[in-house]
Amino acid sequence: MFRSIREGDSPYSQAERVAWMPQANAGADWAGRLRQNHIVLAERDAEIVGFLTVDAAGYIDLAYVLPSARGQGAFGALLGMINDHARLRGITQLTTHASLMAQPAFARHGFAITQHETVMRNGEHLRRAAMIKHL
Repeated sequence: MFRSIREGDSPYSQAERVAWMPQANAGADWAGRLRQNHIVLAERDAEIVGFLTVDAAGYIDLAYVLPSARGQGAFGALLGMINDHARLRGITQLTTHASLMAQPAFARHGFAITQHETVMRNGEHLRRAAMIKHL
């Protein structure tokens, strides 16, 4: 997640990227947040190159692909697994708050923007969008 935010091309400034993720997540609080979600991973050559999380209500909280793996189908494969997981559990829609970087990928896979938003993180205004996909 840290590398996905801080490395590679981005529509966010360096200051916005640092404010979004000042340091890598770790510890009990982070582990607890992850435990509340279903997690799917994309791997290449035994390295995790991306992951998505979805909760029991169909909210995709985290969606990250390493810059070196972008444009190679990892996001689509991960989202396909999330779609399958959601349908098996009777979830009828998926929602997310997508960064400027993630919005095009979500849109390519049937998500629509419901609202543009700005959130404050560590003194920076970060633009994002609420998005939805009906299954």
